[in-house]
Amino acid sequence: MRRLLTTITHMLQGISQAVSRFPLTVLCLLGSASLACYEISLHAEPDLIIQKLLLVFLLGSLAGVAAQFAWERWPNSSRWRLTVYGLAVLLIASYYFMLADAPSIDLAVMIRTLVVMFVLVCLFLWFPASGGKFDFNSVALIHFKSALTSVVYAIVLSIGLTGLITAIDVLLFRLNRDVYLYTLVIVWLLFATLYYLAQLPLFNSEKEADRRYTAEASEYPRVLEILVSRIAVPLLAAYTAVLLIYFIKIGLTRQWPVGQLGPLVLGYAAAGQIVFILASRLDNRWALSYQRLFPKALIPIVLMQLVAIYIRLQAYGITEARYYLTLFAVFSLLVGIIFSLRPRTKNSVIALLAAGLALVSILPPVDALTVSRLSQVSRLEQLLQKAGVLVAGQLQPKADVDLAVRVETTNIINYLARRDYLASVSWLPADFNVQRDMRQTLGFDPTYSYMQPSDMEYFYAHLEPQAVLPVAGFDVMLRVGNQRDELVRLDFVVGGANYQLVLEPMSDQDVRLSIQTAAGTELVSTRLQDFVDGLRADDLQNELPLERMTLDVASAQCKLRIIFQNINVNSSWMHCNLIILVGF
Repeated sequence: MRRLLTTITHMLQGISQAVSRFPLTVLCLLGSASLACYEISLHAEPDLIIQKLLLVFLLGSLAGVAAQFAWERWPNSSRWRLTVYGLAVLLIASYYFMLADAPSIDLAVMIRTLVVMFVLVCLFLWFPASGGKFDFNSVALIHFKSALTSVVYAIVLSIGLTGLITAIDVLLFRLNRDVYLYTLVIVWLLFATLYYLAQLPLFNSEKEADRRYTAEASEYPRVLEILVSRIAVPLLAAYTAVLLIYFIKIGLTRQWPVGQLGPLVLGYAAAGQIVFILASRLDNRWALSYQRLFPKALIPIVLMQLVAIYIRLQAYGITEARYYLTLFAVFSLLVGIIFSLRPRTKNSVIALLAAGLALVSILPPVDALTVSRLSQVSRLEQLLQKAGVLVAGQLQPKADVDLAVRVETTNIINYLARRDYLASVSWLPADFNVQRDMRQTLGFDPTYSYMQPSDMEYFYAHLEPQAVLPVAGFDVMLRVGNQRDELVRLDFVVGGANYQLVLEPMSDQDVRLSIQTAAGTELVSTRLQDFVDGLRADDLQNELPLERMTLDVASAQCKLRIIFQNINVNSSWMHCNLIILVGF
């Protein structure tokens, strides 16, 4: 019991020291945790400003760590401390004002946020070792051990507290279910982070006590040594052999892989570089062999990956994922060269290299978003020009376009639409919608690779937005949409009596709609396929007036007016969103 109390006391003392050592980080973590708990309490999507502030606080917590390590590297000047913390606050404020104008938390915002966070992590890994002041491999080892220990403690604490809350909820009194999520936020966002920071020593301190603690923190655990030397290194050696044999096979068969090489080499290169840094502190036979051979094996493997990436970019253009895959391949190639030429104690340069390349990826005009947009727009123009649909910057719709061109065109336009890039395509209508306008604008419907040639017919129609819905003579209005292979039931009350609207799928292309009493007696019913087939037979597309999108059905007990808000029909399913007027 005494040992447990001693451990808890040391833990609390360490966390208390971390709070005073990283004040800006602690303030941002408290803000993040508070907003996260507030979002949980809403039981709905929070306001956009709350989402933005949460990102600002998360980024600010990393900026605070980087600022503190920058000051500790040159700790003798109070002016330097004010400078680095001022820069951190300026970064946080700049990021907030950048987010303030964003209409949503979209892909562009997330990419830029994650990249800036990654750069900050690289910087606070680099600062203690800058100028050869401290061994970078030891810095990386200490951070790795601290993070791993913190995660293990957080897992144990999460399980224990969750069990305790469950016991109180079952045995004593009922608790709000949100307590579980509140607890996990506090454990993982506050405790885990602060305990991780509490284990990090003052790397560049001249005090004897700090130097002694730093030496203890940088000791290599025997378990980790076995894990790296006897397990990770042999596995990566075997993986290297498999990749090299595979590349020999490519050279002999002259058949390049289609997409599967990138993730394999990405995982190999990332794991290999992490293990290389961890193994750089070891002097056993396995570790020394790995330090000598891995960089030289990494270079040809990455070169082959770059050739494969180039072939894929030529065929499909650049996207954000391919941009970062290419950037990581370039980084891995440079790391392989650096590891081959420099002493293993000079690895800190890779942190700066990673931060520099990451910053390049968000700086226009060579950032991932701009390059990807320009690449895909250019590729779309080339496809349509070859097909004769785009001539001298003007669209000339054609229905007899090759199937492969239709599929690729649909994929690119959907990609541009998902990222709100269509507005930058000058020759497309300003309000272009893929499902609504593609046939009218380009001459053919959206086409997907899973469709068979006989299944290319696609139908889409929607109610004109300015339609006025007359409701006289009806008792209630309902909104409903059919679900694939699922029975949909919607309860409603009229005049004190309970009724039920039922949507029953009869096939992939047909739905039966009925009104029933609470006892299950059917009052009126109809099937929707015949009505939709009538619209398709008339070759009606896109925006339709109210009278064409209305189906009236009546019986002695009940009358229905079914207004189709939109209809989507493809080879595998019919989906409709409906407004139902019911009268008794």
